[in-house]
Amino acid sequence: MSFQETLQHKINTKTKPLGSLGYLEKIAFKIGQIQQTTSPTLSKPAILVFAGDHGIVNSEPVSPFPQEVTTQMVFNFLNGGAAINVFCKQHKIHLKVIDAGVNYDFGTTPNLIHAKINKGTNDFSIAPAMSIEDCKKAINKGKEIVTKQFAEGTNIIGFGEMGIGNTSSASLLMSTYTQTDISNCVGKGTGLNNDAVRVKTAILKKTQNIHQNITDPLEVLATFGGYEIAMITGAILQAKELNITILVDGFIVTSALLAAHAMDASVTDNCIFSHCSDEQGHSKMLAFLKADVILNIGLRLGEGTGAALAYPLVQSAVFFLNEMASFESANVTNKLS
Repeated sequence: MSFQETLQHKINTKTKPLGSLGYLEKIAFKIGQIQQTTSPTLSKPAILVFAGDHGIVNSEPVSPFPQEVTTQMVFNFLNGGAAINVFCKQHKIHLKVIDAGVNYDFGTTPNLIHAKINKGTNDFSIAPAMSIEDCKKAINKGKEIVTKQFAEGTNIIGFGEMGIGNTSSASLLMSTYTQTDISNCVGKGTGLNNDAVRVKTAILKKTQNIHQNITDPLEVLATFGGYEIAMITGAILQAKELNITILVDGFIVTSALLAAHAMDASVTDNCIFSHCSDEQGHSKMLAFLKADVILNIGLRLGEGTGAALAYPLVQSAVFFLNEMASFESANVTNKLS
């Protein structure tokens, strides 16, 4: 028997009807395959939240919230008051917050990972969001942060983000990487009404027209991305390199995954998709990546909250694989012959 057949046999011969644990069985198989063992373990689960500002917010009405909310939310994360703090505490997930490019000088603020490339991106409706060099710096910083987390014992990781305006970046990245019309990529973000969504779509369409014929994956990321998205891209690439299981969050994180996937299509081999966001483009991203999700409960908060909420079900998949009796060990008749 091949390793895959041995792993599937172990799943199939647990004391249950064949396939009756549904998607949990696929999760168990995937984690076993990633770790190349029929008895996988989950070690020091972590969610890294990357924060960055976007220049487009200062000149165009793409968000109902002002840019300073990014800074305010970073302090909220550090003070333990955000949804991601609550869910990580509940599920015993290690949480770290990273300044990837916030338009604020945090000085020596404790418990914040200081990785700032610049104080926000350029306004991409005028010029590329960042230089190729700065985009590479952000990618490498994301790789470095994941390498350190891996050295601390983490073998399953999720990523979250905070950045007012970053659904605009994610929409442009999605449109470019998946060749989807921008009107099918733009959603309500942090709460735009239908009229405001139409305005946002027009702004992003104009932006695309300014930056035509960009196909190189790195150049696409530098043109439309944010520092937090670029760092997550690097973090995903490094997590795959280190064979860490990646628990993918929602719309923004999946836009970073699209960038990583354009650079290395094998990254999805290590991905488990936590949920389908209520942001309209996310289901189309997931379809492009041929991804199944654990949860579909109308989330569109970001921060890594979907990953945190899905983690207990990933735990359950590993627990049943390791601890549930087999028909043979429990002396239960498998089926009538």
